[in-house]
Amino acid sequence: MKVILLKDVKSLGKKGDIVEVSEGYGRNFIIPSKSGVLADSKNMNTLKLQKQNEEKVAAEKLQEAQNLKAEIEKQKVTVTLKTGKDGRIFGSVSTKEIQEELKKQTGLDIDKKKIETTIPIKDLGNFTANIRLHKDVTAELPVIVVAGK
Repeated sequence: MKVILLKDVKSLGKKGDIVEVSEGYGRNFIIPSKSGVLADSKNMNTLKLQKQNEEKVAAEKLQEAQNLKAEIEKQKVTVTLKTGKDGRIFGSVSTKEIQEELKKQTGLDIDKKKIETTIPIKDLGNFTANIRLHKDVTAELPVIVVAGK
């Protein structure tokens, strides 16, 4: 018996897969537990439409991420920090500070968890922060650290 899985089933397959199972397993476990439905023509057509819709949504999200990347890479963020003697700063610049300055200076509200710095920013100067917008899209944001009062 062929069934379409509605959710991931351990050792059988992932959501959306069409798998062959024994008659008893399909009728007594998979279908009653709402883990899958019988793979008839109606359900196959529904699955096909769902996959097309998911692909369309994924393409739209990718396009949005690429547009946001282009907008972010036009910007630069200046972070002003207190400095001590010899221009040394106290601590380092966190992703939260970068996120707050980005929102304040450009109006773009990016989650701080998506912002990454390759090295800790502990000095004055120019740095680059990577922003993960999508699994395939990463934007680079110039971060300028200057001395404040």
